[in-house]
Amino acid sequence: MIAWLHTARARVMATRARCMGSVLLGATCITSMTVVGQPHAAKPAAPAPERTYTIAVASEATDEISIITFGPGGAAVQTKVPIGLSATDPDGPHGVTVSPDQQFYYVSTAHGTPFGNFWKIRASDNVIVGRVMLGNFPATAQITPEGHLAFVVNFNLHGDMVRSDVSVVGVDDMVEVTRVPTCIMPHGSRINRQGTKHYSACMMDDMLVEIDIATFTVSRHFLLTKGKEMGMDGPPMTSSGGAAHDMSGHGMTAPAAGDPTCSPTWAQPSADGSRIYVACNKTSDIVEIDAGTWQMLRRVPTGNGVYNLATTHDGTKLIATNKRGQSVSIIELPSGRELARIPTKRKVVHGAAVSADDRYVFISVEGIGSEPGTVEIIDLRTLTTVATVDVGQMAGGIDVLR
Repeated sequence: MIAWLHTARARVMATRARCMGSVLLGATCITSMTVVGQPHAAKPAAPAPERTYTIAVASEATDEISIITFGPGGAAVQTKVPIGLSATDPDGPHGVTVSPDQQFYYVSTAHGTPFGNFWKIRASDNVIVGRVMLGNFPATAQITPEGHLAFVVNFNLHGDMVRSDVSVVGVDDMVEVTRVPTCIMPHGSRINRQGTKHYSACMMDDMLVEIDIATFTVSRHFLLTKGKEMGMDGPPMTSSGGAAHDMSGHGMTAPAAGDPTCSPTWAQPSADGSRIYVACNKTSDIVEIDAGTWQMLRRVPTGNGVYNLATTHDGTKLIATNKRGQSVSIIELPSGRELARIPTKRKVVHGAAVSADDRYVFISVEGIGSEPGTVEIIDLRTLTTVATVDVGQMAGGIDVLR
């Protein structure tokens, strides 16, 4: 008994020596900054969703669209919709966009013979009801607010470095109305809230291009190279091909030290259409442009290799996927402050889609090698990841169905 007391006393003295400059509570060292009796509260868990959300995401490597539900019972893939024409070569579904009335969703497939296609799918039963052939590598797409036109960028990844275009599709009858010539490798097709202007980024020309929807013509363009930012009227006179041609992975190539090239991958109008945000993949920041004056307002830093963007409907937050950085940045728009940088489960972060109530943002992650793709769900109130769902390889285009 006496020996045990001596041993216990020795342990206490050793612990006290280890806790020099701290408070000893039992056998635990607590720093002097901690108030005894008032421990740091654990971050509360995000509450479960009160309703069910349905999301569509394209998997480029497996030619399928995964329909995911997320609700009080969690997140799960409900069905997978095969897409494409070739049984031996992947068609590569890339862009996903939902009609304003939520009756249909549309998918661009990048590969084809000779060109890619744009598909119309009925949301109620996932039946394909229309298809139209477009240009070389159709990619990002969006439907105009009234629901009758789709603008699809023809990214032309595998062709020569020549000027490409944006296809305008009448989605009622699935007919290509026209193609608007823009620049080398257009990407990030987005339309302002008013339905008057379309924006896309020229990945190889370091430009933002604005199309007037009433006339189907390029009305303005904006040079995005750091230190040379400038807005100009009309279309670009020539395609310069100023950025290094990244054939390897759509924005995964890191820039050389001191390279001022933007290499834009996304153009996102603000909720009210007064600002345009452009993701500069090479410089890892976002250029904010005043849509009225056509001047740059600021550059907002993000994570490594910012790629796609989305805004909340109330206009308070901008979500940026950091493709090389394996993270998602949540940015407070009035201040430009990064509220959180949330790591993702897998690498090669791709798309973002915000729920209509601004409660959640749904992130697609491609994964690498034989890994599946992932949809990661972030609660925009708590700024935490609340669910992840595995889908087909190379998850890319994503949108909220309802």
